[in-house]
Formats: sequence, C-alpha cells, structure tokens
Amino acid sequence: MHILEHDVEFVEENRECSYFDNEVSDIRYRYIHKCTKTDYQNMLEHGWRRFGKMHFVPECKNCTKCVSMRIDVANYKFSKSEKRVFKKNLDTKLYIQPPSLTLDHLRLYDKYHNHMNEKKNWVYHPIEPSEYDRSYVQGKEDYTKEFLYVKDGKLIGVALVDILPKSISSIYCYYDHDYEKLSIGKFSILAQIKIAKELNIPYIYLGYWIKNHFSMGYKEGYTPFEVLKNRASLQEEAIWEKYDKNKS
Repeated sequence: MHILEHDVEFVEENRECSYFDNEVSDIRYRYIHKCTKTDYQNMLEHGWRRFGKMHFVPECKNCTKCVSMRIDVANYKFSKSEKRVFKKNLDTKLYIQPPSLTLDHLRLYDKYHNHMNEKKNWVYHPIEPSEYDRSYVQGKEDYTKEFLYVKDGKLIGVALVDILPKSISSIYCYYDHDYEKLSIGKFSILAQIKIAKELNIPYIYLGYWIKNHFSMGYKEGYTPFEVLKNRASLQEEAIWEKYDKNKS
C-alpha cells in the first residue's frame, strides 16, 4: 500500500454519484497531513468536508443539488419536541474525547449500516479496522473529537465532530436502532447545538443538504440555517445567505 508523505490536491471526474442513481459527480480532494484551524475554518466556509486526512468539495459541472449548510446557533431555539428528546436522554451518558477505534465502534458501525441497507438501500459492506481508522481516526488534531453515547454501560451512538473556535463541523454519526425511541441521531445534533451555544460558537456545519432527499432532506428541520450561494475558490469570498423556505 502506498502511503502519501506530502499534501496533494486532485480532482476525480465522472465518478458515481453518492446521492442519485444514474448521475455522476466531480469531486476535488485535498490530502492534508496537518490542517491548521485557520485553514480548516476557511475550507468549511467554502463548502469543504473532511474524512480523516482527506478534505473534499463537489465541483459537479451540471448539478448544484448538494448545498452546503450551516446552523445559525445564536438564533436557534429548541422546540417542544426537541426538548422532549433531551428529556428522553437524561440517562444517556455523553463522553467527549479524541477519536478512537475499538471493537464496539466496529460492531456498532456495521450494525447501523446493515440496518440502513435494509431501510434505505444504502450500499453495505463490513468495515475493516484500517478503513475506519483512515476515515475517522487519522488526521486528528486537538479540535477533532468523538461524542460517545452510552446507555446502561453499552455504546449506542458515535458522532465524529470537529470543534473550532468559530464553528463546529458535524462529520458523521451512527447509532443503534434498537434504541430508536431515544432518537440518538437527533439528540447528537441537538447536543452539539447546546455545546455551541455554551461556547459562543456561531455556526454548526452539517455538510451537504439536498432538499426533499430521502437521506439528506432531514437537515432542513434544523432552522434557522444558512446556505452557501457560490462555489468560490479558497482565495475568493464565500457568500452565505439565510435560507428562506418561502422563497426557495
């Protein structure tokens, strides 16, 4: 296996789209060994995402369905139903620590994706420890965290989260559907919003949102939020606007 020893940038064109059948996508990648907080903040503001040491942003020539979005933390107000989610999880313990890899992580990850394969026809294959390490553990800096959700001594949810001075990037979350009544996926996002409020962090980046999409449309429920209106280079100004459902 060839291991990159330096930063590199490249574009993968006409790859199979992750969100739409019979569509192709163009993705720009940057493999970065150590990404500073300043550089990472700039990349987030320009619509980039991170898995491990690999950062990426869509550059599809004929499609703009994937929209970068960020929650407006200061103006976010928890609804009655969201407060009920907090109440349901009073006995759910949350541990925040640097990303790690255990057998419990791998078992829960596979269980979650097997369930999503049956529920939403996601592509499923058991994850190898090296693949998990590459995607979720490598590239960790002091801002890189995992949120572990534990119930009755059992790991029931994991969220990968980057916490910067001016933003939180919600990278990925998986959980045990046997605890569906606890709404761990929603609870994880709400917990991040609560922490952002306590730390006076203005935005939570939820990645790409696709309106009415069966897997990505749920993000519209976290209002108010802003959307990225342009595909600017990292040296150009990124233009964000408050999303108005009535004008979309």
